[in-house]
Amino acid sequence: MRISDQITEKLTAAFSPEHLEVVDDSESHRGHGGWREGGETHFNVVIRAEAFGPMNRVARHRAVHSALTPELVGRIHALSLDISG
Repeated sequence: MRISDQITEKLTAAFSPEHLEVVDDSESHRGHGGWREGGETHFNVVIRAEAFGPMNRVARHRAVHSALTPELVGRIHALSLDISG
């Protein structure tokens, strides 16, 4: 299963978002640190979910990283997050 699909699956299960976009932006980082042939190293995520409403920015980022699990996060070089409740 592609990493982008795993991100989508885990975030959907954890937060039931009203809106979720997972974009593999790896190609625009070709030749930079952490880039691998085949991509799936750099991601932009936009997520909107009620669950994030009472959380501050740091808590939101921690919640997303926790939902993705350390094993999956360890396979990603860069993860840009745009999170709101």
